Amino acid sequence: MTGAALGDGFAGFPPAALAFLRGLAAHNEKPWFEAHRAEYEGAVKAPLLALVDEVDARLAALAPEFVGDRRRSPFRIFRDVRFSKHKRPYKTNAGCWFFHRDVRAGATKDAGGGAAVHGGAGFYFHLEPGASFAAGGLWMPPRPALALVRDRIAARPLDLPALVAAPAFRDRFGALSREAMLVRTPRGYPTDEATAEWLRYQSYSASQPLADAVVTGPGLVDALAESYATLLPLVRWLNLALGLRPAERR
Repeated sequence: MTGAALGDGFAGFPPAALAFLRGLAAHNEKPWFEAHRAEYEGAVKAPLLALVDEVDARLAALAPEFVGDRRRSPFRIFRDVRFSKHKRPYKTNAGCWFFHRDVRAGATKDAGGGAAVHGGAGFYFHLEPGASFAAGGLWMPPRPALALVRDRIAARPLDLPALVAAPAFRDRFGALSREAMLVRTPRGYPTDEATAEWLRYQSYSASQPLADAVVTGPGLVDALAESYATLLPLVRWLNLALGLRPAERR
């Protein structure tokens, strides 16, 4: 099997990573997972940790305030099924989050019991057969954070439209995700048409699909670096609304 191992540099996800995730989708049960745990550890988890290291190194030059951390960046594969009607125990994808270093101390446990970082806009990578993507921004923030972003939009109504209309952003991402947009403008904010649309978002994020050939190829880190560089003005603008500032060095 090709691909990264713990302690090695990132050499790409092996095809076995996608094969494992396809198998898990078809056999989402503990006996199957335990029988194939070595495949998960070697083909999915180890390369994901190596990818976190490689992207963290790129971010040190591109956007020093953002970090990747082997303990806190990867999402656990185990699902929290306590309050869910969907009782399948495992996620059928893998992912990692690159976050502003000033929210590192705000790490909490994620739904699967692993370390997670909340607070602030950042960058995300999602691995899933036929559905991988790079993304960034602020996804479904809690109400206090969302209010801060909306306050900045109301105070600076031309900023966000200009960021999203930038040719590089438009060519790569098209537009912001319109997931869970409100029908009406939030109470207390401007209702003029040009501003109100941006206030109705409940997430401020964008994503770019990544083909299986990209995630299993040697150019994945370059592809992510290009996507994150394009997202950086938006992500930094959102973080400024939250009091999280850019940095010139680590």
